[in-house]
Amino acid sequence: MNKEKGKKVFDFTLLKRVFSFAAPYRRYFYLSMFLTVLLALLSPVRPWLIQQTVDKYITNQWAQMLMVITIVQIGLLLVETAVRFFFSYITNWLGQSVIKDLRVAVYRKVVRLNLGFFDRTPIGTLTTRTINDIEAINDIFSEGIISIVADVLMILAILGVMFAEDWRLTLVSLSPFPVLILATYWFKEAVNKSFHRVRNAVAALNAFVQEHITGMPLCRPFPPRTGSSGSSGPSIKTTAKPI
Repeated sequence: MNKEKGKKVFDFTLLKRVFSFAAPYRRYFYLSMFLTVLLALLSPVRPWLIQQTVDKYITNQWAQMLMVITIVQIGLLLVETAVRFFFSYITNWLGQSVIKDLRVAVYRKVVRLNLGFFDRTPIGTLTTRTINDIEAINDIFSEGIISIVADVLMILAILGVMFAEDWRLTLVSLSPFPVLILATYWFKEAVNKSFHRVRNAVAALNAFVQEHITGMPLCRPFPPRTGSSGSSGPSIKTTAKPI
């Protein structure tokens, strides 16, 4: 079970191999990175406008400027929503395209293996490796590296605006950050162990179901028939000779 324990938690060589499958879609990858930067730049603008609205326009009762700034905020909200939608669509499309190519490559590899490999490896395990495990790679593009980069850039942009406004208050608000980092690390380790357990359990379950269904014709070569009395099982006719 646990060949996974000896493996590295994060393998840059393996990640590089996965990203090599995104090479045919590099234009969409670069577009997603551009949208990432755009979202990071847009994220602190609306909170800053709200702060300006409260400090200047509401305090000084500038009704005309308050109306203008409200319209600007609605426009920014619509733009940010549209950009986030296209970002999510492109990253998910990119992930599905990569795992499609990866599944094709894995299938071609599997069908070229010698017959002894299939004697040693349950078919359910191969099914899990070629479907469930490859599906997890989709998260690298839809919810993984690109989303992490987007979140990091967004945090840096927001922190830049916060430090520019009031660095003392910003440091106070960041005081729980070390505790958050420790909690995140603990959660990551727990999730990593649970992921490996779930993956092994799914592989064992698929192998169990596949082997039992495949062996069903050997265990029960003749299907059950319903007799005249309504009970299941083959009906047996007897002939009694008159005395």
